[in-house]
Amino acid sequence: MNDNIDINLIEQFHLPRWNELPNIDLYIDQVVCLLENNLSEYIKSDNDKEDKLITKTMINNYVKHNIIKPPINKKYSKEHIAYLFVVFILKQVYSIGEIKKLLDLAIKTSHPEQAYNKFCTELEEAVKIVFTCSNYIKDASLTQEQYILRNVVQSFANKLYVQKKFLNNC
Repeated sequence: MNDNIDINLIEQFHLPRWNELPNIDLYIDQVVCLLENNLSEYIKSDNDKEDKLITKTMINNYVKHNIIKPPINKKYSKEHIAYLFVVFILKQVYSIGEIKKLLDLAIKTSHPEQAYNKFCTELEEAVKIVFTCSNYIKDASLTQEQYILRNVVQSFANKLYVQKKFLNNC
């Protein structure tokens, strides 16, 4: 196993919280740029080439398949952007149909802002736990939805660990 991974990159893993997302609506090119800037170190493209990780076509397909709501006047709101962060992370380990169900569950149990911030916090914690070879502290007070979220983000963290520690070095 190669330990030359940039551990600072993992320690600095941060998803922008709701209040850090732009307060103005963005055009699709701006959304793509924002997502790429925040996610390119942590996700791979579907064909694992130097192709774009995030494209306008992908985003348009998520709208077409009702994963996210249609933009208003060709502009994407803070809520759209939060959904897209979650979708692009989860598509690393889940199908679009599974992601839709997980998003529906999250929104059914929380306001989008709360659900998104909780996702970010849980994901950052999962990445740190996996990369430091730690374990979660058992928490019997977790609801079923919270336990599902914890497992969802841990699946991404586990995949990221394998990619960064082993697959990228082969």
